[in-house]
Amino acid sequence: MVTNKPNPRRSPSKGGPKGGQGKKPSYRGRVFRAKRSATATQNHGKAKTFHAPNGDKLRIIVLGGLEEVGRNCTLIEYKNDIVIIDMGLEFPEENMPGVDYIIPNMSYLKGKEKNVRGVIITHGHYDHIGAIPHTIPNIGNPPIYALPMSAAIIKRRQEDFHTAKLNLKVSNIDDVLKLGAFTVSFFHINHNIPDSAGIIVETPMGTVLHTGDWKFDFHPAGTEHADFQKIAEIGKKGVLCLMGDSTNANKPGHQVSEQVIGEELQTILEKAKGRVIIGTFASLLARVKQIIEISESLGKKVAIDGYSMRTNVEIAKEIGFIKCNQSTLIKPEQMDNYAEDKVVLICTGAQGEKRAALNRIANGEHRSVQIRKTDTVIFSSSVIPGNEAAVQRLMDTVYRKQAHVVHYQMMDVHAGGHAKKEDIKLMLALLKPKYYVPIEGNHFLLRENASVAYSMGWDEKNVFVADNGQVMEFWKDGGQLTKEKVPTDYIFVDGLGVGDVSQVILRDRTHLAEEGMVVIIVKVEKKTGNVLGYPDIVSRGFVLMKDNQKLINDTRDVVKTATMDNDKKSSADPKYIRDQIRDQVGKLLFKKTERRPMILPVIIEV
Repeated sequence: MVTNKPNPRRSPSKGGPKGGQGKKPSYRGRVFRAKRSATATQNHGKAKTFHAPNGDKLRIIVLGGLEEVGRNCTLIEYKNDIVIIDMGLEFPEENMPGVDYIIPNMSYLKGKEKNVRGVIITHGHYDHIGAIPHTIPNIGNPPIYALPMSAAIIKRRQEDFHTAKLNLKVSNIDDVLKLGAFTVSFFHINHNIPDSAGIIVETPMGTVLHTGDWKFDFHPAGTEHADFQKIAEIGKKGVLCLMGDSTNANKPGHQVSEQVIGEELQTILEKAKGRVIIGTFASLLARVKQIIEISESLGKKVAIDGYSMRTNVEIAKEIGFIKCNQSTLIKPEQMDNYAEDKVVLICTGAQGEKRAALNRIANGEHRSVQIRKTDTVIFSSSVIPGNEAAVQRLMDTVYRKQAHVVHYQMMDVHAGGHAKKEDIKLMLALLKPKYYVPIEGNHFLLRENASVAYSMGWDEKNVFVADNGQVMEFWKDGGQLTKEKVPTDYIFVDGLGVGDVSQVILRDRTHLAEEGMVVIIVKVEKKTGNVLGYPDIVSRGFVLMKDNQKLINDTRDVVKTATMDNDKKSSADPKYIRDQIRDQVGKLLFKKTERRPMILPVIIEV
């Protein structure tokens, strides 16, 4: 079932990596939708105003990630050739009860499936790969090109679905792919998951760069710093368009290095007199690697808890990113077999997720681990906007157990994975793109990113702050942000089927949560339409029936009046009876309570 709905702008939600928040996700497959709505002037001169020629043009369309943090998906098209960069999910808003996540709308590709030469993945976070099981089968199952860590996560996640086998190609950072009219290659960049890469797309109109999620880290954990030499070489050859991450574009300075975090964690782990319990993102594998290596060097055992955390650590070990003695890793239920100061637990749940490991531990619901007064509990992640209340409740619970708490506002126990203002300036200076397109963020973040480019001398006409689906066109000597838009309707994933739930149902869920419901059961004689007996009334989430007998009796009287049959010779009309009950009972209940519960008349014909 498909309906349309204006898409509210999302609040910023990306404070750290995604891809697992503590429990095995419910991937049952239901999908439904609701409508959403010049040369860099280094000499500080003004850019020219270009007029699009009538000939061939390169089209770039961002299908998700320009009005929210998440659902990242960029389409690049030239004639009959299309490549797609990333295919991610977005987590639902508060007014989307029951929704697991949101994925990009690929309807623009209907009839063009054979033109899709490949899907290129920047890295393995779910906001960049999470839509693959749902979207790839619907666009002709094109090849997916991903570096080893990303490919391993995609492959493992696909085991939760029963769709066609993916055409997954494991790539290396130095590979060059010929995909139709495009030549695609990668460049190494830093993030907080291994095998993060920027994408270079050489097109007949010029070179397009997509940064993916990135930061510059001169001392990263388990990998090299960004390939500055290659980035500079690309810039020297000339870049038509740079599409750059906006997630931390509103923050001044440079991003903190993982080395700083490692030094802080080393100090904490050395001085801890009891167990250390560390909550972080399951996808923040660089952090997990650091903790395991530091713990092993101190002779401590490490337990891993949380479905997604265990899965990602297994993948990281398989590809050789995490290396440790097998004896270092233990199960959570084995923690009591060792001295308290020799045990570290890494788990999911630092965002306060209800069923994640850290929350269950804090609330005494974990099968083998409970908070002790001698424990040190570290929140090694920033708080994603919107999760503040949940995190505060979790911290309150931990503090009540009198454990020692450390979080990123007290010490440097978390480094973001995204470039800040000064990092963006360096990237722009190295690449010197003709056009700059801020991506991956809410509109205010895109504007903040654009302001960095303006401060570096770029003319506003050469910085495209677009909306989802807005078509950008480029040709050899120019480009423009057009007024053309393609569909970017929300595609909701929730439950058991595909396309069988609409925005109407979301509205009903919200209504039920806010106002409750009243079920009215009426028996009528099929031949005559006569009402038989008194109607039965059931209240759920509206009023407690035993304390509101007068209201219930008044409601029964209104139902009797509303269903009174004025024509004894006609047969019952169930639709008319239901409409009358909804109308009359709705008026009564609002008058008496100033609330509007959902009214569900049930007509039983006998």
